[in-house]
Amino acid sequence: MDKVYTKTGDKGTTALYTGQRLPKGSIRVETYGTIDEAQAVLAMARATAKHEDVRQDIEKIQTDLWQLMADTASIGRKANITDAHVEELEKMIDRYTERLQPLTKFLVPGINITEAYLNVARTVVRRAERSFWRLAESEEVHEVDIRYLNRLSDLCYTWGRVESEL
Repeated sequence: MDKVYTKTGDKGTTALYTGQRLPKGSIRVETYGTIDEAQAVLAMARATAKHEDVRQDIEKIQTDLWQLMADTASIGRKANITDAHVEELEKMIDRYTERLQPLTKFLVPGINITEAYLNVARTVVRRAERSFWRLAESEEVHEVDIRYLNRLSDLCYTWGRVESEL
């Protein structure tokens, strides 16, 4: 690619990976845009995280999110995200939770910058999940992608606890 700009979206449409053009305001475009936003917030959390394992796992998830965006920006293709991705998130949550004390109260975000970024990431991921559910009302989606986002919001919460409590 010689230039960053293509001018193909200047009239309010964008191309999916599978070639179809959609309005930039479509729910499908909104959904993968929200996933992209979550990835950007996770980048801030990764840049400030004090735990090396959290940084490494965030980077792994950022790679997965590219696959999730590809799923969302494609129509009629097999999912890149699989049940194994969801199971991996569950294992991460369990591994980090083992290091934490049981919760006894609601947590107020903002203990440190990384925990705050992870809390923002959690809420953006939840918005992406809600957007996926709206998309599923009118179009075919990969159900595993929705489950992935659901677990990812839990993982962001858990990472926030690790970054603030340990």
